[in-house]
Amino acid sequence: RCKELSELDGAKPKPHKLTVVTPPWNFPIAIPAGSALAALAAGSAVIFKPAGLAARCGAVLAEIIESIIQKPVFNHIQISESGLGRNLISHPRVDQVILTGGFETAQLFRSFRPDLRLTAETSGKNAIIVTPSADLDLAAKDVAYSAFGHAGQKCSAASIVILVGSVAKSKRFRRQLVDAVSSLTVDYPSNPAAQIGPVIAVPEAKLLSGLTELEKGESWLLQPRQLDDSGKLWTPGIRERVRPGSKSHLTEYFGPMLSIMTAKNLSEAIEIQNAVDYGLTAGIHSLDAKEVSTWIDKVQAGNLYINRGITGAIVQRQPFGGWKRSAIGPTAKAGGPNYLLTLTEFESATSKSEFEITNKRVLQALALAASSDLSDQELASLLAGARSDGENLEQVYTKVSDPSNLSVEKNLFRYLSAGTSLRINQNSRDYEQWRAVLTLLTLGRGILSAFEVPKRLAQILRKSGIQVVIEDQQTWLSKVRPGERWRVIGSVDYQGVLSDCEVTIYNHTPTESGRYELLPYFKEQAISITAHRFGNPSRMVAQLAI
Repeated sequence: RCKELSELDGAKPKPHKLTVVTPPWNFPIAIPAGSALAALAAGSAVIFKPAGLAARCGAVLAEIIESIIQKPVFNHIQISESGLGRNLISHPRVDQVILTGGFETAQLFRSFRPDLRLTAETSGKNAIIVTPSADLDLAAKDVAYSAFGHAGQKCSAASIVILVGSVAKSKRFRRQLVDAVSSLTVDYPSNPAAQIGPVIAVPEAKLLSGLTELEKGESWLLQPRQLDDSGKLWTPGIRERVRPGSKSHLTEYFGPMLSIMTAKNLSEAIEIQNAVDYGLTAGIHSLDAKEVSTWIDKVQAGNLYINRGITGAIVQRQPFGGWKRSAIGPTAKAGGPNYLLTLTEFESATSKSEFEITNKRVLQALALAASSDLSDQELASLLAGARSDGENLEQVYTKVSDPSNLSVEKNLFRYLSAGTSLRINQNSRDYEQWRAVLTLLTLGRGILSAFEVPKRLAQILRKSGIQVVIEDQQTWLSKVRPGERWRVIGSVDYQGVLSDCEVTIYNHTPTESGRYELLPYFKEQAISITAHRFGNPSRMVAQLAI
């Protein structure tokens, strides 16, 4: 992937000088190594600050990296989460921060410095749907392992299971689930037979509430118990009769707690699954191809799992990263084809694309640009960029791939529209405006907000299906809402709503690279389908509307 950066058609890497990497404690080697090495591979120097609760693991990892990388490029520190930590995150010489942690931490970091370039994989509130067509024995096993591996201390853990139709009343499924969970050995790692270890700290606040309190109408299917005086060792808990919109439905407890919810049909189950603020992992157990296809089309999560557990993503097979509040900033999936692209900046280079442009609206806009005040060099660059846009839309962003190519498991990777809109500010150059508009026309969808648009160009845009809104910058800012993604041409003042970590801004200088220019308009999704004893998943895949 590092080599691909220098080979990107139409753009040349312009690395950030300094990246701060702040990994979590729950995967104290894999995630810190991946984040730090990715930033280094993208050409940036790194300040590596491991989580305080995993300081020793971080130190060992840093020692390994430092034995290979020269120290001026990689520096390991261990400082307090506040005080010096705040000074580090907010320092003006820090170009970007890579965070893996809670959504609240992302909010805190952005409050330190509104213009902070923050790339964060954050929280998850993940559910597995079980339909009447499922293999119930397998479903019970996968729910148990997905919910209680690492004592539930994974952002990808299943904290909800949604039982559809007849499964909601199935005594057999509940019996299997309770048996699978209660048979797991809970102990410290010193016991080789331990399958569930202690939580990282004595439960407080929301986790303590989740382990000890029931909401109205709820009951314990399996009540959690504290096993020793440390307060850290707990048996798993399963609560049922959890209602939509309740605390147990919407809160990420990050511990050994599973909630059972029910739905009349698959549509209602998907609504329950999508109702949370996060969109990291999601699963379904069903042997009905139509059900699986419907679910894939409607579920809102970055990593989808079919007839298997929803944790344990493997690099390249299931590149990892979510949607909604599970991903902050201009992110791409870790272990995926675009991760390094989001960790550096680019300057324009000459595109070698010879793609034949057949998009009528793009050709019309290019002809209109030729009658403007742009130089011959700028017009040639617009043509090259438009060719690259068309080529990459056709060959990259509309393709479904399976890079792992396994016979026992399908691991599909695809792009979906991110709903990104284009904003053109008055302080931008004419060439930059035209380049961004041509990318939008190549896509043939979206919203353009601009201080002004030539009448003829506005007509071309509207005929292409693009909504054109003429408004000044202040009016535009008053309309921006959390959860929106904007490609902004011109300088950005990161104050007010633009400082919200849920607003994603792409404000790089345009290049001739269609691969890079189209990336803000798409979100990534990984779909994993494991071979099943009752059917070949490849037949199921063939029927999916992907």
